[in-house]
Amino acid sequence: MLWIQIDKTIEMPLIHQVYEQIRKNILQGELTAGERLPSTRELSSNLGISRNVILEAYEQLFTEGYIEGKQGSGTYVAEGATLHLTEKSHTPSFLDMHEAKEETTNLIDFRPGIPSLDMFPRNIWGKISKQICEDTSNSVFGYDSPEGRVELRHILARYLKRTRGVHCHPDQLVITSGATQALSLIADLLLSEGDEVLIEDPITHEIQTIFTTPGSTLYPIPVDEHGIKTDYLPSKKKPSFIFVTPSHQFPIGGTLSIQRRIQLIQYARKVNCFIVEDDYDSEFRYQGGPVHSLQGLDPDKVIYIGTFSKILSPALRLGYLILPLSLAKSCRNLKWFMDLHTPTLQQLTIARFIDEGHLERHIRKMKKIYKSRRDHIKKCLTKEFGKKVKILGDSTGLHLVAEFQNVEFSARIIQELSKKYNVQVYPVELHTIEKGKHKNKIILGYGNLTMKEIEEGINRFKQGIIQLRNG
Repeated sequence: MLWIQIDKTIEMPLIHQVYEQIRKNILQGELTAGERLPSTRELSSNLGISRNVILEAYEQLFTEGYIEGKQGSGTYVAEGATLHLTEKSHTPSFLDMHEAKEETTNLIDFRPGIPSLDMFPRNIWGKISKQICEDTSNSVFGYDSPEGRVELRHILARYLKRTRGVHCHPDQLVITSGATQALSLIADLLLSEGDEVLIEDPITHEIQTIFTTPGSTLYPIPVDEHGIKTDYLPSKKKPSFIFVTPSHQFPIGGTLSIQRRIQLIQYARKVNCFIVEDDYDSEFRYQGGPVHSLQGLDPDKVIYIGTFSKILSPALRLGYLILPLSLAKSCRNLKWFMDLHTPTLQQLTIARFIDEGHLERHIRKMKKIYKSRRDHIKKCLTKEFGKKVKILGDSTGLHLVAEFQNVEFSARIIQELSKKYNVQVYPVELHTIEKGKHKNKIILGYGNLTMKEIEEGINRFKQGIIQLRNG
């Protein structure tokens, strides 16, 4: 007996709905070998859909061997098409996934590093993308160079020199599929088993994972409100490189002073290693303009990482590396083996977006919006907690750190806040290498939250903390 459910409200084509359900019934043995299927006319009439839909679904099943036709007698389930699946190995079908409705909650998520997604310049981006598709040569739709489009590299080199004090030739630039790929390329270029990396502590947990994957080890250097504490750089180490976020330390938020920058460069020269500078969100600086890059002080010693994920959207998957020329060729080769090249049309769109001034206008606009959100979250924290909260690292970017008196943000408390109070916050301790020094601090991202969500989120957070501490 064949029973099929058709749902015309979902995006899945009717042909696929019919095909998936018959295929699933055959695989699971609900339709057995030799069993006769309804004719295409009969099934289309029963389901109230076009006979052509049934014909195409049957044709696909026939091509794949699930069914067979017998001259003059109809369509039957083929022999050997049953595969009994265990519970553990069961994989939902396409239709199952459509039937599972997305769970909606009113969770307020203070995730850091997410820009305001509703403010993405869709109209301008869409117009440029359309122009690129219509005007560009056919060759653009083929394979491209691993280092990225020459147009983008030239435009980006000029833009970064003007806005960030970066000094590079376009040949030193490698366009990547996001900052994560840039970090992975650095790990592949510079790290082997047994190597050591000097790194800020705390620092993004994912970065720690990337840099330890080759079998290398991390040597943590503590940070304060002025960034990495250069006095703690070890005199007898030979690191492969030093990793820093000097313009806006993640997550504590400090900006590295010129004195410490000079000390860091002098140390790298002395031990003959590179410095890797991750400049992930310094465009959004609320006191004065962006701090000039560390790379501009010593282009031969500093590898610079940038991304458009925080400025525009993580969905673009566009980042870049600036390397000393001695590493550029090796990096291009590695990039080719990773993914051949970053999507060409995206590169050409961002190149024109920058060249026509849209990026800088967008940054100016968003700085005002993010500053308002930052000021509002600070106001809400002060209102709810008074002197019991200290705010750190709020001069730049899309997050700040809140330090509380007599509170330890254990995994249980973080989980309960999310589950019972519908507010998600992020402990600094998650990103530490040496544990136990930042248990009373949380990261609060505000880039993708409205004023109302910020206020409600801090209120929920306060109610949760009170109840969980008393409980």
